[in-house]
Amino acid sequence: MVRDITIGQYFPGNSVLHNADPRLKLVLSFVAIIFIFVCNNFYSLALVALFSVVAVLSSKISLKIILKGLRPMLILLIFTSALQLFYNKQGEVLFTSRYLTITTGGIYTTIFMVIRIICLVLVSSLLTYTTSPTQLTDGIERLLSPLKVFGLKNGVHTLAMMMTIALRFIPTLIDEIDKITSAQKARGANLETGGIVKRAKALLPIFIPLLVNSFRHAFELSLAMSARCYNGGEGRTRMKQLKLQTRDYILMFSMLIFVGGVIALNIIFESVI
Repeated sequence: MVRDITIGQYFPGNSVLHNADPRLKLVLSFVAIIFIFVCNNFYSLALVALFSVVAVLSSKISLKIILKGLRPMLILLIFTSALQLFYNKQGEVLFTSRYLTITTGGIYTTIFMVIRIICLVLVSSLLTYTTSPTQLTDGIERLLSPLKVFGLKNGVHTLAMMMTIALRFIPTLIDEIDKITSAQKARGANLETGGIVKRAKALLPIFIPLLVNSFRHAFELSLAMSARCYNGGEGRTRMKQLKLQTRDYILMFSMLIFVGGVIALNIIFESVI
């Protein structure tokens, strides 16, 4: 399950999303996430789902990779579905017993929440799937550039670099966890049986090497940046200047249609949750 986590990874490609301006992708991803939560009926949710599918197809990312990224969310989806299905008492009663009551409202809410979470994961994952760490750093720095008027010139670049490095190290740490877990199992460690306390104690041989390796990676990265004479944002230039192209304006227009559609469908149709 650990190796199925793909958040933070970048998959090179030549799609519309890969070539889009990173600043625009950051803004559009933020807006899309907001309106995923804004939709309050199945009509606007259908538009959100359609938007997510179109975004995935336009990225030209392998469907296998997309589904692999959704697998770690399976436990969350099951837990959320169980809560909504068993504790939502709205609507017509379909089944009832001494300990369990299932209603139409519970089923509707369960389906609604599952689709919403899947769309949220798809939209947020596409940002890192189609944007390299360098582009992501440049995009964040340019979006935060208005803060430079408050004397945060170097701070803006440092913050952007820290956020990008944190995202970039997620796949590295996941790979480290997988290797350490396999090594401990090969030594006879029992990580999958016993009570909660026993399992928590069994995780110590994983967390301690992971912490040591994390500091080692950080130290190696600092040495590599020092060897390349990295000294922050002061005086740094970019080989590729960010400039909006025709495809970026088309993406903005498409997002405006999406936002307007969600708002209109929310107003026209009554909420079902």
